[in-house]
Parts: sequence; structure tokens; C-alpha cells
Amino acid sequence: MAVPCMVIVQSEGVRLMRKLEQNEWKAYFDRIARGLGTEQAEIEVAGLDIGDQLEADRALFIGIDYDPKDDVVEVAVSGLDHLIRQPREIYVDEDPAEGLRSLEVVDADGHKHIVQLKAPLRLPAP
Repeated sequence: MAVPCMVIVQSEGVRLMRKLEQNEWKAYFDRIARGLGTEQAEIEVAGLDIGDQLEADRALFIGIDYDPKDDVVEVAVSGLDHLIRQPREIYVDEDPAEGLRSLEVVDADGHKHIVQLKAPLRLPAP
């Protein structure tokens, strides 16, 4: 059986994003939350009616959760609790060595909430 996916072409190359089925959302995000390190996150919201909006840039990624009762995905970063109400589709970009690199959540209005995880900046010693 084929796994639903989306192909993303970026300057870094082509990436394949896997679609999560709704019955996977809660368990997947619980597993991700247990394995968090010191990633930083960029959160962007995009839609034809709202354009591209940067919600967070290089903020400490605290966690992510799906609440099936309220039908909301919560992405927590330092200084922001980003709520995605009525998610309809979720795609994830994973690397076997690095784990989750990014995710895209499409809400009921067709807006795309894109979360890119990044390693913290390494500054040279003074």
C-alpha cells in the first residue's frame, strides 16, 4: 500500500514529506515530545487570503501536542503558544539520523502552518 506523501523542492534539495493519518496524530506528537533536544523552531503561516506570516523565528522548541477533544494542534515555543484549530492534514519530514526536521499542518481554512526545526546556532569561542 502506498504511503500518502508530498514532495517539497527547496534550495537545499528535494524532500519527501509523509502524511500522517488522523488516528496517528496524538501518539506521534507524544513520541516527538519525549525525544526533544535543544531544537529551535521557525513557525510560518501561509494562505492565499493572509499571505506568508512569520510567527516565530529561531525560538526554543518546547513541545507539540494534539488534543482530539478540542481538535487542536498546539506548538509551544519560547514566548508563543501557537494553536492550530481544526487541523485537516499533517505532513512530516523526518530524517533517520536527525529525527523530525519539519511539519506542515493544513487547517480547515486551508492555511498551512509550517514548523521548521533547526539546530541552535553554534558560536565560536571568544
